[in-house]
Amino acid sequence: MNHATIRAARTAFATLALALGTVLGTALPAHAHGDNHSHEPQHGGMVTEVGDIDYELVLRPDVATLHVRDHGRIANTEGASARLTLLSGSTKTEASLTPAGAGMLQAKGSFPVAAGTKAVVLVNLPGRKAANMRFAVK
Repeated sequence: MNHATIRAARTAFATLALALGTVLGTALPAHAHGDNHSHEPQHGGMVTEVGDIDYELVLRPDVATLHVRDHGRIANTEGASARLTLLSGSTKTEASLTPAGAGMLQAKGSFPVAAGTKAVVLVNLPGRKAANMRFAVK
């Protein structure tokens, strides 16, 4: 091989490496911070994500449970609290959710669970900004 052929091969390789780096660099950011977990309900509830935390609200007529996952793993809810507001027609129901096991906040009471019920939850996890989320029962 002569010097011109080697130089051309190096230039082609550098161009290919740059192009590959650009493609991979734009294709991977969603996973770069660990966001490769499922956002599907794991407990039959409604899921939303705020920051890197998934919140799954499960409403039953006698209990409201908020499951909390951080990057797909059960989050530490020790010392956490949440305020739940349910709007069903002209009825407003409020409850305080408190830790009830690993990754769970819960309140017992009487809750509307009919389709069309709207839920607003304000969650305070230790060491994090308060998170506000909305859910709609379908």
